Amino acid sequence: MERAGGSRRLSIPSTQVLEEQTQESDDLTDSEESIYSGLEDSGSDSSSEEEAEDQDSGDEETLKGSSLSKKAQAGASSQKKEPVQCPSLEAESVPSAQQGLPRRDEYEEDSSDEEDVRNTVGNIPMEWYQEYPHVGYDLDGKRIYKPIRTKDELDKFLDQMENPDYWRTVQDKLTGVDVRLTDEQVELVQRLQKGQFGDVHLNPYEPAVDFFSSQVMIHPVTNRPADKRSFIPSLLEKEKVSKLVHAIKMGWIKPRKPKEDTPSYYDLWAQEDPNSILGRHKMHVPAPKLRLPGHEESYNPPPEYLLSEEEKLAWEQQEPAERKLNFLPQQYRCLRAVPAYSRFIHERFERCLDLYLCPRQRKMRVNVDPEELIPKLPKPQDLQPFPTTQALVYRGHTGLVRCLSISPSGQWLVSGSDDGTVRLWEVSSARCMKTLAVEGVVKSVAWNPNPAVCLVAVAVEQSVLLVNPGLGDKLLYGATDQLIEAYEPPAEERLQPVTWAVAAGAEHSRGVRLIIRHGKPVKQVTWHPRGDYLASVLADDGHTQVLIHQASKRWSQSPFRRSQGQVQCVLFHPLRPFFFVATQRYVRLYNLLKQELTKKLLTNCKWVSSMAVHPAGDNLICGSYDSKLAWFDLDLSTKPYRVLRHHKKALRSVAFHKHYPLFASGSDDGSVIVCHGMVYNDLLQNPLIVPVKVLKGHAPARDLGVLDVLFHPTQPWLFSSGADATIRLFT
Repeated sequence: MERAGGSRRLSIPSTQVLEEQTQESDDLTDSEESIYSGLEDSGSDSSSEEEAEDQDSGDEETLKGSSLSKKAQAGASSQKKEPVQCPSLEAESVPSAQQGLPRRDEYEEDSSDEEDVRNTVGNIPMEWYQEYPHVGYDLDGKRIYKPIRTKDELDKFLDQMENPDYWRTVQDKLTGVDVRLTDEQVELVQRLQKGQFGDVHLNPYEPAVDFFSSQVMIHPVTNRPADKRSFIPSLLEKEKVSKLVHAIKMGWIKPRKPKEDTPSYYDLWAQEDPNSILGRHKMHVPAPKLRLPGHEESYNPPPEYLLSEEEKLAWEQQEPAERKLNFLPQQYRCLRAVPAYSRFIHERFERCLDLYLCPRQRKMRVNVDPEELIPKLPKPQDLQPFPTTQALVYRGHTGLVRCLSISPSGQWLVSGSDDGTVRLWEVSSARCMKTLAVEGVVKSVAWNPNPAVCLVAVAVEQSVLLVNPGLGDKLLYGATDQLIEAYEPPAEERLQPVTWAVAAGAEHSRGVRLIIRHGKPVKQVTWHPRGDYLASVLADDGHTQVLIHQASKRWSQSPFRRSQGQVQCVLFHPLRPFFFVATQRYVRLYNLLKQELTKKLLTNCKWVSSMAVHPAGDNLICGSYDSKLAWFDLDLSTKPYRVLRHHKKALRSVAFHKHYPLFASGSDDGSVIVCHGMVYNDLLQNPLIVPVKVLKGHAPARDLGVLDVLFHPTQPWLFSSGADATIRLFT
């Protein structure tokens, strides 16, 4: 039966109707109600007039069936009843699967402020029902089952493409059905997304209404007469006051004492009682007591305490801080003749200032055995092998022996001296195998570290000589000559900072193969570990102090554009493409591949003289002319890890051993100190540095002692050259 205005009818859905509605749940529109409520909007149904008449006739039959007796109603109530979700306005009955259901009052469970609650689970996360076939319970406690969803991802995509209302369809989490939003709801969501108010007609900029006037009114707001209790004394309060008065009279309640306004003073430096305020301070230290007066402060001192005229004159000429007594002892015949002390107030004030300005703190003494503070170092006997005794002395030079170098096999030794000669020695016998006379003082020699090449670089005056010593294996030094002669010059000449020349005639017969002529005196020459590149240091202040040469291509270049200070020495890193440059106070580490400065080490020395790098490449030692040896851990910091001050004079040379954990330093005091320097693979463990031996043998001459130190490549042997024109081997 249809009503105007879309009136609702009471529908008691059967099982078949529920199944049909479940299948059609995906096609619900905004005018239809949820399938679980059992409500249908008859105003929105597009049914024909015949269906309405059939429905009216069914309603009349239901009304006849509902006028059963109470016994019939009781019998029907015992049967299982379907839930009646919402009664209609006119309480019309509808035929159902079970006949004879009693009529229920339409307002029995209705409330004006209650919403149409279909799912009674409350405000809980609906994710809890993901693993169950239902989404909650209705008002009668029956399960509300999820709609049967057979749509896969393809169906959802097609629905998204074809359904024009897909964008305004949302899923109700409480019931699990799709709900199409109306135009009003979509407009409300868009307003809220923009940060606007939900109500269209709300004006947020209305003028504020001042409910309370700022002016005091004469008449009261209300015309209510005053209470009687506002002008009659309270009996309850009278009883309380009488009780308090009685307690005060009996002495049970004592009134508070009035506060004393007079400030309290106390002696800050008196002997404190442990219970007093200052006594409770743990760090409080009582003031030191004044010295008690002696005989010289007496009004009638013995004659030996009185000063003579010369002593009085000397006392007056002394500074006040240097005087033993800050007063002159005087003698009076009686105590009444003693005048008032003129400096009494001044001395009291000075005493107060001393106590006030001098901070006194209790220093906790720690009973520590001094032996425990010394680090536990291993015994030198446990750190063997290291050189201990002088085995051989190499004699033959007549001047200072400035530099040493050894062949990669450890069989031959080369030395350069101020007498203008380069001597080649056999290590095991101390026999001089060859002597090469050069034109000037030999400042530096370096044997090529590549065992397949037999070359020695010698720095003499403004040239670097590449010499083939011709010792040992004939095939080896013959192959070296063939390698040098196989060079083919490039088609066009390149501009270089030095001049390469091939030795000929007498020089070639003496062993000189190539001459690299520089424009300034050469101080140092050193090889790259692979043996093709060598670096030279010039006595110059410009940016061409350091030059790098390639022997195979006879090509030289200056790696720096500007000078960073006077360069003392340079070194190649043993493993990585790094280059160490030591100036007077700093050691700079450059990356040759990236052509950039990697680190700048602060040596804390006044003048760096020499440096050596550990074979692993992570540690560096620097010797300086102010008798310091600085050990750097390159991974740890740019400041020295340890600074050793074992020598009494300037350090001339430092060296690491290639295989043993040893390093040595030679000084102008004529001694060589050998130290155990163990570097661990564990990065968390610091290097162990222990001095193990002081080697003496060189006699200082012209204020110079040991000029160069060098370790044997395989044995724990040490070579040292000195100002006494000798080379010594310690084993």
